Amino acid sequence: MTFINKLSAAWTANDSLLCVGLDPDLAKLPMQFQNDPQGIYHFCREIIDATADLACSFKPQIAYFAALSAEDQLQQICDYVRANYPHIPLILDAKRGDIGATARQYAREAYDRYGADAVTVNPYMGFDSVEPYMEWSERGVIILCRTSNAGGSDLQFLDVGGKPLYQHVARLVAEKWNANGQCALVVGATFPEELAQVRAIVGDMPLLVPGIGAQGGDIAATVKSGRTANGAGMMINSSRAILYAAPQPGEDFASAARRVAEETRDAINQHR
Repeated sequence: MTFINKLSAAWTANDSLLCVGLDPDLAKLPMQFQNDPQGIYHFCREIIDATADLACSFKPQIAYFAALSAEDQLQQICDYVRANYPHIPLILDAKRGDIGATARQYAREAYDRYGADAVTVNPYMGFDSVEPYMEWSERGVIILCRTSNAGGSDLQFLDVGGKPLYQHVARLVAEKWNANGQCALVVGATFPEELAQVRAIVGDMPLLVPGIGAQGGDIAATVKSGRTANGAGMMINSSRAILYAAPQPGEDFASAARRVAEETRDAINQHR
C-alpha cells in the first residue's frame, strides 16, 4: 500500500488528523525510564499503545534518538509500530538534505533500515537532492515548505519572481516533483494565512502541520486554513504536549498522554 493510500485510510478509520510526534527527551521521561537502558523504547511503546486509535500517523524525530545513541531503540519502535499498527503511517522526521549518492543512503536509512512510510526532507539543494527518495515509488517524501519556527522567514520569504520562496517550493512540488503522487509538504500551524496559500497552490496534497500544542498554533485557524474539501488533507502534529502531559492526580503518563491526544483530536474534528 502506498503512503498516501495508508494515510487516507487512517484519516477515515481513526476519524483523526492528529499526528503523534515521538521526541523522547531523557530528562523529561518518568523516573522509571531514566535509568532503564531500554527506557526510551519502553516509554515510546506505551505512548504508541495509548494513542494508536486516536492518531492518523506517528512521527519519531531521529535527532532525539541519535543524540543518545539510541538508534537501535528507534529501530525497535519502528518495528513495533509496523507489527502492531500496520495501518498507521510511520513518518521519520529527519529533514535530510544532500545530493546524489549521499541522498540515496539517507533514503535507505529511512525506508530500508527503519521501514518508514515517509520521511521529511529539505529541498534547498534542489531536485537532485530529493529525487533519490522517489526511487522508493510507494513511500512518502515530505518536503519542507513553510516551517513553524520564526526564523523560517529569513529564507522562506525571499522574493522569487514576485512570490515568496515557500510558495515557489509548493508550486515546484505540486507541478513538477510529485511524479509518484506520494509527496507532501511541511507547513507550520503558526502561520495560518500562509498555510491557506499553500493549500490553494497544491490542491489536495497532504500537509504535515507542526506547531500546535507547545508551539502555540491555533487549532481552529489551522484546520480552517489547511483542510481539503472533504475535511482531511492534514497530519497535525503534537509532540511535547502529548508526551509530557501534566498528569492529573493519580493519572500516569500514558493515561495523561491519551487524555491530551483525545482532547486534541476532538478539538481538530470540531472544525473539520
